[in-house]
Parts: sequence; C-alpha cells; structure tokens
Amino acid sequence: MNCNPVYDMMAQGVADGVFPGGVLLCARGSDIFFFEAFGLADLAQKRQMKKDAVFDLASLTKPLATSAAMMVLVQEGRLGLHTCLAEVLPGAVAPDKAKITMEMLLRHTSGLPAHRAFHPIIADLADPGQALIDAVLAEPLENSPGSRQVYSDLGFMLLCHVIETVTQQGLDQFVRDRVYTPLGIRDLFFIHLGTKDVPKDRDRLVSTRNCPWRGRVLTGEVEDENAWAAGGAQGHAGLFGDALSIHTLCLEIMQAIEQQPTRVLDPATAAAFVKKYPGQTLVAGFDTPSRTGSSAGRFFSSRTVGHLGFTGTSFWMDPDSGLVVVLLTNRVHPSRSNQKIKKFRPAVHDCIAGCLR
Repeated sequence: MNCNPVYDMMAQGVADGVFPGGVLLCARGSDIFFFEAFGLADLAQKRQMKKDAVFDLASLTKPLATSAAMMVLVQEGRLGLHTCLAEVLPGAVAPDKAKITMEMLLRHTSGLPAHRAFHPIIADLADPGQALIDAVLAEPLENSPGSRQVYSDLGFMLLCHVIETVTQQGLDQFVRDRVYTPLGIRDLFFIHLGTKDVPKDRDRLVSTRNCPWRGRVLTGEVEDENAWAAGGAQGHAGLFGDALSIHTLCLEIMQAIEQQPTRVLDPATAAAFVKKYPGQTLVAGFDTPSRTGSSAGRFFSSRTVGHLGFTGTSFWMDPDSGLVVVLLTNRVHPSRSNQKIKKFRPAVHDCIAGCLR
C-alpha cells in the first residue's frame, strides 16, 4: 500500500501552519498500516512530536471515557438508557429536568444549552466540582427534553456526576478500573490539578493554548476552562492520551458494534448506543458523518462513528471496512484562532481512503 500521499499531506499540514505537530494512526482492525509523528509538540521548546505523544483529547473525553463508563453501567443494569435524572439525583433536580433521561444526555437532546462559561464563578470556590454541577442543574433549559438535538457540554457534565453518584467513584477511577485496565490501556488518563498524576516522561505531553485567563502555555493541564476550574477531570473534557491507546479502545468498541467477541463491552449495549434516530447525526456518546461536509471526508460508510476534539483531535471508525483513523494534533497551540484544520480533516481522510482504494 502506498501511503506516501498521506505522509506528504501531514508534512504539508505542518508546513502550512494547520497545526504545529500531529500524530496520525491508520489501521484496518488491529493491522496498523500507517503510524507517524510530525512537527513539534511545543513551539517554544522546539520539542519534536513523538508517536507516543500524549495529547489533551478535549471532547474525545465524551466517547472514550464518559460514554464508555455509561456502557458498562447500562450493561450491568445499574442504569438504563431510559433512567431519569430524578431517579438518580432525587431532591436535586428541578421539575423541568426531572424527566431528562440518560439517553437524552448521551444523544444531546436534553434541552440543555451547548455551553456556558462557568469557570470564572467556580474556580475559587471550596468545592468547584460540586459548584459546577449546581450551576448546570440551575441552568434554564433552551428546549423541552427530547425535542431537539443540540450538542451540549453541560449534558456530559451531568453524566459525569451521575456516574460518580452511582459508582461512588470518580469517573477517572471507574473508567480506568472497568475499561482501560482490562483492555491493557495505560495511556488514557485524567490529570487532576495540583497533583503529580502525569506521565513520568513529561516530554510526551503536547502543549496547547497560551491561555490568557491562566497566563501561561498549557502543558499537562486541560485546555477547557470549565473542566480545569472543576479540578481537571470532567465528563465533557479532561482526558489525555496517545494514539495507540485510542486505537485499542476503538477496536473494542467496533468489535462490540459488529457483534464480535469483546473483553469489556457488551454487543447489545453497544448496538443501542450507536443506533441512529431519524433526523439526528449524534448517537449516544458518538458522532456520525454528516451527509455533506463531514470531517471524515466522503468515503466512510454511514455506519461510521467517531468524534472531534476542540484541541485538534479526532477519531473515526468504520465497521463496514474496519478502518480506524486517529488524528491527533495541537492546532490550538498557541492560539484557538487557528481554524485551518476544518478543511484539512476531510481532505486527509479522503487521502487515506484513496490510498486504500
């Protein structure tokens, strides 16, 4: 297979300033046919990107941590997709949110707004994590539950709280114990603020934004302000990881979707999570390619699932072909204003598909 066009495109992405650096992994099932690092992990330090570089995965937290944890709880019968918030958080939920279900939160149909800047309010409080949940629960709904799909960070903040309430463990500990460790994954993890819970080799950490609010370039700190203010580990953002670890988890998810033998995830549960509903592109915890203009390009099948991360990360996996593409970049380093990846993502996925064809 000639992957030179893919290599050249990634190298050109660095040269054109699409991102300072990146790692691209492409596989058919467990067979990795392209895995390379490009550019720099940190501009000021001139650190070269490595294939085992650890990225702030941003919203990949939603499918790879929060949704994976929810799959385990659903398949064990500890929660159901139709379990209402009021059943899990009795006395804490206002009447307008009482009948919001786990599935509505996972599929972004809860009625909650897409985003709110809670961080200036909660950052200096004694318990910022609880303050974040209190703020989400107090936030007025923008739509009636179940009526409209609006991609929402707030829904996944609530899912994190639900998981921690049901398991009496932190999201990070539960997903590590029940998903990552059984799969042999070591390099998907959260970094709690004020701890030394970071990789021994700090040179693996990829830098992100020069944050005006925090007054520094972020390396080993979650870029998302709400997640940072709440302590670093949240349901919508906070997960760090490398490409190989994401590929391992994608294989488990894809095998579950395909009703193949798995080690952790139940195929019936996975099927319920990725079932498409009419008029919706988001399934439970994952995104799917839109008919036009998808970041996955033009050649992934309609059964494809994946997700994007704000920092410049993404994964797409196609059960029909077995193709898994993990694209990790630091496009927000040093500024969020760099939007060139929007055109680059579909183009590089088309290039990968072209090499396979």
